Amino acid sequence: MKTLEQVVAQHRAEWAARSRTQQQLEIENNEAVARLYGLEDEVSSHVPLERVSLTNNSAFRWPNKTPEERDVLFTESAIVDLVSYAVGCMFGRYSLDEPGLILADQGATVQDYLAKVPTPTFKPDPDNVLPIVDGDWFEDDIVARFRQFLRTAFGEQHFEENLRFVEESLGAGSLREYFITRAGRSKFYDDHVKRYKKRPIYWLFSSPKGSFNALIYMHRYTSSTVSTVLNEYLREFESKLEANLQHQERLAAGNGTPREKAAALKDAERLRKVLLELGEYEHDVLYPLASQQIAIDLDDGVKANYPKFYPALKKITGLEAADE
Repeated sequence: MKTLEQVVAQHRAEWAARSRTQQQLEIENNEAVARLYGLEDEVSSHVPLERVSLTNNSAFRWPNKTPEERDVLFTESAIVDLVSYAVGCMFGRYSLDEPGLILADQGATVQDYLAKVPTPTFKPDPDNVLPIVDGDWFEDDIVARFRQFLRTAFGEQHFEENLRFVEESLGAGSLREYFITRAGRSKFYDDHVKRYKKRPIYWLFSSPKGSFNALIYMHRYTSSTVSTVLNEYLREFESKLEANLQHQERLAAGNGTPREKAAALKDAERLRKVLLELGEYEHDVLYPLASQQIAIDLDDGVKANYPKFYPALKKITGLEAADE
């Protein structure tokens, strides 16, 4: 099996060839029109590659960049697309086994997915919640699931090489940093909101400073989804952080070196701040919201539905002003 880098290089070469073919067709069309009107010597028939309006024509997308810079940008764009597709597979919107959309109706379930894809090579998430946090706190978080996707789609043989290629192409220090930084920013969600022109189909529950995040697919949303985020993920995360805080406090009071004890004290202080943030998010935001068991109608659109969950969801600047 080819490496992911080889697959992307082939994809880039194919689009470069398509773009040149389209360029030649447009030049020939111009020449035919010029001959028809006797304007061969008056009007240039040449069409610069930068004006061939194919979406994946690098010269058209980045006309002011060098060929080398275009290759880098094409690769980054391809990997961002791959991550987006992978998340779609995690939610059951797409499948590695069948083309097109699989789950795209309101209230779609895993059972609906299995009716269309009885033996999936990559199974969708069962509860429609993908936690996104700084650290390996959940076995089924979005980072773990992407790693599983990469293994399934491109094989085990080149997994580590493929993972490095993904991270380098995204310009992230690690895959996790693309999904969430310690400062609480998600480049993935920024890309997703941009891709869907401020009408995201994946919604990000996010605490005020981004210490806790959970992604859901709006087409699989039910009135109990917020309760799932609360009980199965936020409270579980808080419990794990509480246990880690106690561990750090024991280390700080133990017989370690001064450096080890100082590091434990620093980590304990950070954990206290995070737990305070999450406690307030649970008490003031998520628990009251879960109690409401809000129903949505997808026909109303994201513009109407997304704000119903504020401030539990990540704020989308310009959502209210954007056109449907």
